[in-house]
Amino acid sequence: MSRRSSGATLAQGINHFFITDDNFARNDEWESIFDRLIALREAEKLKIKFVIQVDTLCHRIPGFIAKARRAGVTKAFIGLESINPDSLLGAKKRQNKITEYRKMLLAWKQVGVTTYGGYILGFPADTPETIRRDIAIIQRELPLDLLEFFCLTPLPGSEDHKKLALAGAYLDPDLNKYDVEHVTTTHPRMSTAEWEGIYAQAWQAYYSPEHMERILRRAAATRGSFGSMSFQLLWFYGSITIEHVHPLQGGYFRRKSRRDRRPSLPRESPLVFYPRYAAEIVTKHVRLAALFLRLRRIGRRLKRDPALRDYRDQALTPVIDAELDELELFTVSAGAKSAVAKARKEDQARARLAG
Repeated sequence: MSRRSSGATLAQGINHFFITDDNFARNDEWESIFDRLIALREAEKLKIKFVIQVDTLCHRIPGFIAKARRAGVTKAFIGLESINPDSLLGAKKRQNKITEYRKMLLAWKQVGVTTYGGYILGFPADTPETIRRDIAIIQRELPLDLLEFFCLTPLPGSEDHKKLALAGAYLDPDLNKYDVEHVTTTHPRMSTAEWEGIYAQAWQAYYSPEHMERILRRAAATRGSFGSMSFQLLWFYGSITIEHVHPLQGGYFRRKSRRDRRPSLPRESPLVFYPRYAAEIVTKHVRLAALFLRLRRIGRRLKRDPALRDYRDQALTPVIDAELDELELFTVSAGAKSAVAKARKEDQARARLAG
């Protein structure tokens, strides 16, 4: 980013950017890019902020997280995908090691960066019960701020789609549904109704009133912005519960055109469309205002707590070796226990090499 281009962009009132590199931590030029952004912020005093996408091992790169914060990174998106090691192998996410999740998230917390986690529902071993269990584990044991859910989707053109097609598996013929928010194929352990149901329930489970309060407490205790976190909870929870769209598609005001219809559907009468649209606008804004007031009341109550900055829970506790035998994240399944055993062998091997 040059001084001229950044200045022109700032003149338009734009100072928040999304770096679309799918894994910025693996970009060979990450440090030189961060150094240039640091110079723009610290030497030239440009008030610019960034969202980046990284993997779960980014904290192992010396200086990466510290420089990211100085460069203006305020939010980091991390593709957790699952806390089940067997599912991660199926998703070809061998670099995702559940034994590193807490270390990585706490490293971002220490510099006040908000973390988003992407989480996929519908791996072969998933059931509604295991998904609910895993969400509860994440809430208790991982210092993650925001969680986004997606349905495992065989996208047209992908290897997964090709394999299912060749095997004669069911694939939904409506290409509009391949948006990672809809169920488009069958599952070995869930019916379509169960899969769709747990997708909707997962959002409600993670963004429960109790956990949203916990997220705000963690933000206040770890250098995060209390106000910014409240806004993001409003955005995420409101998008799902009020607009019924994924937060990545959400916004403040939903515009609709009577003429925007599929060719196979008849155009609605103005006498039907506009009254219903007006009623939707009023109803949604009333619900949004109610959610805003609820979060505001929680915020005011928390700010009166003199011990707010000293808040600690299981997720915020420093990483210790003993937790590999204690936390449910590492003991809930055979796959988790196997991942722990593998991590310990790797640590022992590194120690021998270092010695």
